[in-house]
Formats: sequence, structure tokens, C-alpha cells
Amino acid sequence: MFYTDGKLQYPVRVEKPDPLFARALQQAIGGVEGEIRVAMQYFFQACGARGNPKFRDLLMNTAAEELGHIEMLATAVALNMEGAPLSEREAVAKDPVAGMVMGGINMKNILSAGLSAMPVDSDGVPFNMSHIYASGNIAADMTANVAAESTGRVLAVRLYNMTNDPGMKDMLSYLIARDTMHQNQWLAALEELGGHQGAFPIPNSFPQEKEKQEFSYAFLGFQADGAPPVSGRWSEGRSIDGKGEFTSTPLSSALGPEPVLGKAKPGSGAQSEQM
Repeated sequence: MFYTDGKLQYPVRVEKPDPLFARALQQAIGGVEGEIRVAMQYFFQACGARGNPKFRDLLMNTAAEELGHIEMLATAVALNMEGAPLSEREAVAKDPVAGMVMGGINMKNILSAGLSAMPVDSDGVPFNMSHIYASGNIAADMTANVAAESTGRVLAVRLYNMTNDPGMKDMLSYLIARDTMHQNQWLAALEELGGHQGAFPIPNSFPQEKEKQEFSYAFLGFQADGAPPVSGRWSEGRSIDGKGEFTSTPLSSALGPEPVLGKAKPGSGAQSEQM
């Protein structure tokens, strides 16, 4: 169950409305790095979390927090849109060329939302939930969450550097700080799950003796001349999970034959020569 008291999680103020920055903020709402993505990702991970209930609690609390971030950003978009022209005549009064493109403003924010935020990215593309990762494996989900918070923090930093508005910088500074915490909390959860030596490889419930173990820790190079691939921490020494030794193997010749498929089935729409 969710509750709201009508207040923002953190203050949002705009000293000088900037409709173009409102468009940029839409990426933090409905972009692949945005708050809708992480809110829904943590929510569905929580709904499917099995085992120790504290992980469900961790995920659901963070999902609720991210919903508050959506509200903050949507408020920021609306406040920045207060400087948007409502007619082409108003826009061209200053610059005919800028008027034709409405100063780079996303027209959806005007025509479909009445100077308000929408569940879309900075190009007006609706968020379609295709970037939600909720596997049912708690370690895999926590790993995906670290990546989600990392790209979200990159975006927030870029937005911070795009604006000179003190209020927007203050809000983004808060969001960047929360991304710092969230990265650390997901890593802490992974540590409780055994860290890189206990949780990995994911799923750790699959017996590794059933793998083709000669390939489990081999970095494969695909240089046509058979030259060894560039070496690094990933190609020599103990594996990160502590369960093997990294090696480096040029794979200049294929291990399998050319694929041979059976004939096409009648009624499949293939040419007669394929049957």
C-alpha cells in the first residue's frame, strides 16, 4: 500500500524558467536512465522477491522513494515550462527561426500535457517498460540495480552541468546524492549475499561442474591472424569469484561446423526449392 501527504520529498524551485531545460529533464523521468525505470524495476523486483523478507523491504522502500523523485522532476518540468511560448506568434516575436522549432521545446509538453511533464524521454518517446529487469534472482537484480543507478547518476550529473539555475542545481545535487547511496546499498546487499566470491557466477545454485569448464574463465580472442588478445586483469590470475584461473585463448578457428538446417515445411510460405 502506498500513501502520500501531498508534499515533495525534497524542495523544488526554479528561479528562471527554462523550457529547453524542461525537455532535458524529461530524460530523467522517462528515459532509459530515468526514474520511471528504476521505480518500476525495484517495485517488480520487490513483488517477486523470495527468501529473506528484508530484501523485499529494501527494494519496496527504494521504489517508493523513486516515485517521489518522479514527482520532484515532474514539478521541475512544469515550473520550467512556465516560460514556454503558447503560440507561434509569441515565439517568433524574438526570433523567426527559433519560433519555427519552438526553441527546441518538445511540442508534446504543450499540446498533450498543457505545460506539464509526461512519461516520455527528452525526444517525447513514451517509456515502454522494456528496460525493467526483474529476474527473480536477487543477486542478478542487485547487480542490474547498480548499473541502473550508475547510468542514472551519469545523467543527473550531465543535467547538473547543463543548468545555472540555483534551484535546479540544488534539486539535482540531492538526486545525485541519492544515486550515491543507492549504488552503495545495492553493493552492500550483494556483499550480504556473499560478495563476488559467494554470489557469482549468477545463479550460484547451478553446479559449475555441469559447465564446459574449460571455457568458464577463458578470455577468447577473435583476431583473424591468431594473435593473442590484449591482456588484462580479465585474462590472467585468479578469477574474481575465486573459483578458477583466468586464461587467454586465441580462437582463430571455429569450434563447430557450418550450420545445416532441415528443409522448409509445406505450408510455411517457403519456395518449392526449399522443400
